[in-house]
Amino acid sequence: MSHLPDRYVSDQHTRGQPASDLSTRACPLTEVLDRVAGKWSILIIVAVADGPARFTELERAIDGISRRMLTLTLRNLERDGLLTRTVYATVPPKVDYRLTDMARELLTSLLSLTGWAERHRGDIAAARTAYDAAASHGR
Repeated sequence: MSHLPDRYVSDQHTRGQPASDLSTRACPLTEVLDRVAGKWSILIIVAVADGPARFTELERAIDGISRRMLTLTLRNLERDGLLTRTVYATVPPKVDYRLTDMARELLTSLLSLTGWAERHRGDIAAARTAYDAAASHGR
């Protein structure tokens, strides 16, 4: 089932097609966006951008992430082909994570999005305040 509202899907692609066809096509897109747009995924991808990172380095760098969530997110990013995991035969074993070429391409978009969010954080806060004030006065 698609999580995309109809207004986000061009009429050119949906005219005359049953809703089930649209859902079938939109589902993979939604699945990928859900994975890469998640808070922890974005933070991990940005954290690994400067080069290989070890689990403990990521754990320290990402405020609020639990060990379990870090482990799950790293596994999912590796499964999706966005990270490579390298295990070195040392005692104790050393493991690091690196971005794949596909993830580096995604990073460009993420940095653009995070830059936009940073530039407009104040505007969004002001808009929310104005909206809430209007809503509390019965709009």
